[in-house]
Amino acid sequence: MTSKTMAAPAVALGTWAWGDSGEAGDGYFGSRLTASGLREVVEKAQSNGFTLWDTAVVYGMGRSETVLAQALKGYARSEYQLSTKFTPQIAGDGDDPVADMLAQSLDRMGTDYVDLYWIHNPADVARWTPLLVPLLRSGRIKHVGVSNHNLKEIVLADQILGEAGFRVEAVQNHYSLLYRSSERAGILDHCREHDVRFFSYMVLEQGALTGRYSPADPLPEGSSRAAVYNGILPQLQALTDRMRAIGEDRGASAADIATAWAIAKGTTPIIGVTKTAHLDGLVRAHGIELADEEIAELEALADAADVDTRGSWEHDMEPPSAA
Repeated sequence: MTSKTMAAPAVALGTWAWGDSGEAGDGYFGSRLTASGLREVVEKAQSNGFTLWDTAVVYGMGRSETVLAQALKGYARSEYQLSTKFTPQIAGDGDDPVADMLAQSLDRMGTDYVDLYWIHNPADVARWTPLLVPLLRSGRIKHVGVSNHNLKEIVLADQILGEAGFRVEAVQNHYSLLYRSSERAGILDHCREHDVRFFSYMVLEQGALTGRYSPADPLPEGSSRAAVYNGILPQLQALTDRMRAIGEDRGASAADIATAWAIAKGTTPIIGVTKTAHLDGLVRAHGIELADEEIAELEALADAADVDTRGSWEHDMEPPSAA
C-alpha cells in the first residue's frame, strides 16, 4: 500500500531544458548547459531543501534523465526524490510498455525505484493505468501521479488504482496566472478534498512571466518559446509590471511573485532550474506571503491580458458549459 500522502518540498525542480543538446536553437529552450553548471545547481538545490527532481523520457528522449543522474552523483539515493513519466504517445509495442519504459528510465538514472511516476498524457486511461499496479507492488515506483488529465480522467485513474489498494496521489497540470483551467474545471478543489498534491508546471510560462522579457527585449529568437510568446508580450506588460512592483516591495523579482502566487494557491510549482540564481529566487518565493488583494489583482490583470497559452499537447481541462 502507498502511504497516505507523498512528502515533497514546497517547490519541485524541473529539468525539461536539461534534455536540450546545448546548441542554441537545437532543443526547446536553446539553452547552453554544462555538466559543471548543472552540478552547481544540484548542490545549491539540495543544500536548500529542494530535493524533488522532475524529468521525463521525452525531455530530450532520455537525455534529461541521463544528465540529471550525472549531476546527482555522490548523493545518497535517500537524499533526493526522482519524478519521471510514462508517455503513452511513445510507448513501445512489447507486452508491457509501461514496465519497459520505466526500466529504461531506471537504467538511465542509475536507480532501482522512482519516487513519483506519472502517466504523462491521457491517451487511454483504462488501458495504461492498470499496468502501474505491479510496479507499485514491486516497489519500483513508490507513488503515482497523472499529468495533463482532466477531472474525469483523474477520477477514472484513481478508481482503477483504488481497486488494487493504491491511489492517484498527485496531479501535474499546466497552471499559471495566465492559464487557470485546472482551477476553473474543479481539479484544484478535487485535489484539496482528496488529499492529492497538485503540481503546477509552466508557472513562469517558459520565461514570459519572469519580467525579463518585453516587446523591446523579446525571448531568444529561434527557440520554440519565442514563437509562442513573443507575439503576446505586449498584452502581458501590465501584469509583469505589477508583479515587478509587488516584488520590489519584498526584495524579490516578478518571477518570484509568479512562483509565490502558485504556492499561495495551494499548489507545488515545478520550476525549471538551469542556473544557481534560479534557486535564490525559489528561496525568496518560498518566503513570500501574498495578500488576498494582491492575488485578486494579479488574477484580474492576467484575465485582462486575454491570452491563451495552452500547449499543443494539452486538451482543454474545462468541461463544456451547459448551453
